[in-house]
Amino acid sequence: MSAKIPRNFRLLEELEKGEKGLGAEACSYGLSDGDDITMSEWNGTILGPPHSAHENRIYSLKLHCGPNYPDVPPTVQFISKVNIPCVSQVDGKVDPSKLACLAQWKRDYNMETVLLEIRREMATGSNRKLPQPPEGTTY
Repeated sequence: MSAKIPRNFRLLEELEKGEKGLGAEACSYGLSDGDDITMSEWNGTILGPPHSAHENRIYSLKLHCGPNYPDVPPTVQFISKVNIPCVSQVDGKVDPSKLACLAQWKRDYNMETVLLEIRREMATGSNRKLPQPPEGTTY
């Protein structure tokens, strides 16, 4: 059995990876406020997948890592308007029950896991051709 990494150590690892661009090139993330000592509020960016209605678009998101992260998933909300089934068209919040990595959250998952899963959702057969709101519109 491996040791359980404390929340802040885990978030510091994620911050370093996100800031240095060591993760996937299709998404990025970092603290909303560098002075946030709780490391709770994060910004995320997803580059729209190629050969889809999302191609050449940049989507901005907010992620919130509560006090029980990474034992519970972050909450995720789009700032940029997007039309995919797991995102509320009212406020941009991602419905955890409609995104596999949030519905079956594991402690090993992280913010990059979530952002990449959302990007994969954008590229699925049924979602890749969905009409999208005008580029640049926000919730």
